Amino acid sequence: MPDDDVPDDEFDGDDDFAPPPLQPRPAVTMPENTTAGFVALIGIPNAGKSTLLNSLVGTKVSIVSRKVQTTRALVRGIVMHETAQIILVDTPGIFAPKRRLDRAMVHSAWSGASDADAVCLLIDARKGVTEEVEAILAKLPDVKRPKVLILNKIDLIPRDRLLALAASLNERIPFQHTFMVSALNGDGIETLKSTLAGMMPKSPWLYPEDQVSDAPIRMLAAEITREKLYDRLHEELPYRSTVETDQWQVRPDGSVRIEQTIFVERESQRSIVLGKGGQTIKAIGQAARHEIAEAAEQTVHLFLHVKVRENWADDPARYREMGLEFPRG
Repeated sequence: MPDDDVPDDEFDGDDDFAPPPLQPRPAVTMPENTTAGFVALIGIPNAGKSTLLNSLVGTKVSIVSRKVQTTRALVRGIVMHETAQIILVDTPGIFAPKRRLDRAMVHSAWSGASDADAVCLLIDARKGVTEEVEAILAKLPDVKRPKVLILNKIDLIPRDRLLALAASLNERIPFQHTFMVSALNGDGIETLKSTLAGMMPKSPWLYPEDQVSDAPIRMLAAEITREKLYDRLHEELPYRSTVETDQWQVRPDGSVRIEQTIFVERESQRSIVLGKGGQTIKAIGQAARHEIAEAAEQTVHLFLHVKVRENWADDPARYREMGLEFPRG
């Protein structure tokens, strides 16, 4: 199998990518009468679930891309609101599955909805009720959980159309609440957060107060690189490429050396990722390194390798890496 190892530039000591120094936090005692629970965000690809999740959390915990179907695993973001802890599950987009990876992603999305304390259906208000949304609406009554309707991108359509869409959807599904938001610019986010907090069951907090995600930092680092890969090669590269963090080595000076492998399915795709003279992979690495350093709160030395692995989407080990159940048959 052909492969190629192309290291991103070694960090040279000019600390452009080093995060700000951590400030000590005072000890916090958990208040009385706390609540905590899970909220699943479901919708079709590119409805804006990842953007909404990041907006509610207040920082990036899920990748955002113009390319559809980029969220693959159940990404959890943790939101604190007064005495409530809301664990948001950004599910993969629900669509008509054609391949094994597609089936695993859709199964993961519906499983996340069934296991949650509340389910939020996010709809791109500009597109309205498409054929894919119809398929979700048909299956949603089977999910016996409180349901919330969120119409996103409201700044892009006339108000009368927005109100008509909300009324029509509430006639079909008994939503407990309806929200109209712009996940990108933050409109309606605080009201949504407050309402979701009120829906959480009585419980001790399930995570530390200052934790924003339960995703391992190695996985988040791989997702950040995958996002930069898609940002750079949106048109040229199929979404069936993946990134794995192979090594995470903390150095004596507190910095971390990270080695990641980008897996593609064709030799032609490997050439695209590398770019002429390695310029494309270098640009991807620089963008990813900056963001990983912010997430890890450490100086990062990132090395990227590109390998061809035909039919990687049929390898059970790759599904376990992504936190997905491997569909048989």
